[in-house]
Amino acid sequence: MPTLAATGPAFGEADLLNCEREQIHLAGSIQPLGALLLLREPDNVIVQISENAAGFLGLDDLPLDATLDTIPGDLAERLRPHLADPLLDIARGVRCHIGRNRTPFDCLIHRPLGGGVIIELERAGPAAELSRHLEKALQSVMAMATVRSLCDETATIFKALTGYDRVMVYRFDDAGNGEVLSEAKEPTLDALLGNRYPASDIPQIARRLYIRNRIRVLHDVEYRPVPLIPSLSPVSGEQLDMSLCFLRSSSPIHVQYLKNMGVRGTLVVSLMVNGKLWGLVSCHHYVPRFIHFEERTVCELLAEAVGTRIAALESFVQAQAEISVRRLEQRMIRAISREGDWRGALFDHATALLEPVGATGAALLFEGEIRTVGDVPATSSMRDIGRWLDAQPRSGLVAATAFGRDVPEFQALTPIASGLLAVPVSTMPGEYLVWLRPERVQTVTWGGNPFEPHGVGDDPSTLSPRRSFAQWHQVVEGTADSWGPADLAAARLIGETVADVVTQFRSVRSLIAEDQLDQVRRQVQQSGNPVIIADADGAILQINSAFDALLPPRTRRPASIAELRTLFSGPEESIRALADLVKSRRGWRGELVMNRGGNSVTPLLLRADPVFAARDRSLGFVLMFTDLTERQAAETARRKFQEGVIEQHRPMAGRLDTKADLMFRNLLSAMVENAQLAALEIADGVDPSEMPAMLEAVRASVARTAEMLGHLIWHASHGGTD
Repeated sequence: MPTLAATGPAFGEADLLNCEREQIHLAGSIQPLGALLLLREPDNVIVQISENAAGFLGLDDLPLDATLDTIPGDLAERLRPHLADPLLDIARGVRCHIGRNRTPFDCLIHRPLGGGVIIELERAGPAAELSRHLEKALQSVMAMATVRSLCDETATIFKALTGYDRVMVYRFDDAGNGEVLSEAKEPTLDALLGNRYPASDIPQIARRLYIRNRIRVLHDVEYRPVPLIPSLSPVSGEQLDMSLCFLRSSSPIHVQYLKNMGVRGTLVVSLMVNGKLWGLVSCHHYVPRFIHFEERTVCELLAEAVGTRIAALESFVQAQAEISVRRLEQRMIRAISREGDWRGALFDHATALLEPVGATGAALLFEGEIRTVGDVPATSSMRDIGRWLDAQPRSGLVAATAFGRDVPEFQALTPIASGLLAVPVSTMPGEYLVWLRPERVQTVTWGGNPFEPHGVGDDPSTLSPRRSFAQWHQVVEGTADSWGPADLAAARLIGETVADVVTQFRSVRSLIAEDQLDQVRRQVQQSGNPVIIADADGAILQINSAFDALLPPRTRRPASIAELRTLFSGPEESIRALADLVKSRRGWRGELVMNRGGNSVTPLLLRADPVFAARDRSLGFVLMFTDLTERQAAETARRKFQEGVIEQHRPMAGRLDTKADLMFRNLLSAMVENAQLAALEIADGVDPSEMPAMLEAVRASVARTAEMLGHLIWHASHGGTD
């Protein structure tokens, strides 16, 4: 279970100089729209309460050290069946009746860090119309074809569902700044669409809480906090961890921030994509407003579905880029066979090189030559860029959006090369594929000046949250459009593909260029891909170090293609094709398994290509191997996801009647369909090494959705019973 470090100013004692570390999860008080009890286990004794508990529940008295059974009504009876569950990550909702008049309450329970059971009680709200609202909203979410249209639809759905005056969908950038991507509002309100807000507006500790507690309500910024009695938890001896409490008081700094905006009530729902906080659905109301448990849960369910759909759409973009890259690879491989070179194929179709990353120019620095397409600086400047890249720490990718500003020696290139994206195409110095974007002077609209001190006088202790949220326009020069995640993924993929082609090209050239043999063999030897080069009779001429690393310990290097058979197992047709390679002189691809001793094996994809000097004269063979370990793990993850996503999420046995069970299955079916669509897009569009984690994030979202949905429908179906 995640933890939040308890280092930093206590709740309510922070200022703008240290609010980033304010312990907002240790609030020690609640909003007065409910009551809180802390239950000690296993004797079910109440050891901590909110000061308003007795009055809010309509009781004459609620002493500490009382047991649940002493509270009039059916609270103890309704809670007891759930206390055997973990209750660690999602608060469980239960309808109960308290007092002589058996007033209905919605009761939310969970276990905090430090022990015990937190019981939060709110007055029972109206039943959510699940079939009418939720199912229709889910179908709308799944029908959206772009992230932008999905966010617009999300804002519209939440506005209709919650009734708040303004609903905004925020997206966070890599620096943590927020942008209002979509908005649905009352006609009389000023538009905030397109406004940006600095990362400092939401401290990191608050972002971590948004991941744990996916929905937060502040009913009225003018509320008076209700303290807990005693102030420390008798179970842990420390402040009560209120991370999952919907009643938890909000930071005074955040409350002042909202007051400065003129907002009275808020609802904030997290948007999680691939296990990360992608953005927020932020709802503002200009008079106090509160929505009840069932409505909040519907909002959280919809946010899970939206996050899953975003993952699918972003993966689809990457999949389309990969298709373009694979076509580019095929053209380069054919060019090697027909023309003895591959560079022409890379530059013959400018759009195939520029469009996947959204660049306006590109350059290949290779073996001392420079080829370009589109708008690029002079050749001498490109050579300077190559030398600068050589001086950087070796990595798979270098990206900059203000290249001339960040590296002053290239400031003169700003108009044409403010954005730079570069990948190495070999392990040799000076060999890169570089994409460029021009300067785009732009006006960024902030919701208030993010660079202006917020306070009175020169005393830092008087600092307060921003008072002005009027649009503040910043003219940004010397920068290009940012490289997005899809751009970076496409660049890596193109770079890896070109690097593979470079290895292939140099392997072929080592057979046909005796005068360059030593140089080319060194380049092949340094390649990250396992490579074997053999002559026309199958005698092995060269094995690079990457293949040596695959061999089992104390294994003698094979001397011929025929001896390779002893190292591998696999499908009979693959073994047979390897044995017949020299005789058939036909290229092929197949999967093999290298036995590395004991139970250790490495699955490999082998691409074996004959090399011809002329149609009837063979020079030899190039065998290139690719480790399939990550790919097979990704395939296993995809298969397990498909096989288990429905079976793992059945309704709580014995708790749902036939009608509720049917509703559960219909709604869960829509959720699962959304998740399966996301899984297909993820499987087609991401790096295999990332796929298991992304599929697990989707599976976890479905699991969370199923659990919340089951509890919600159980709660709805039992809500009116005594």
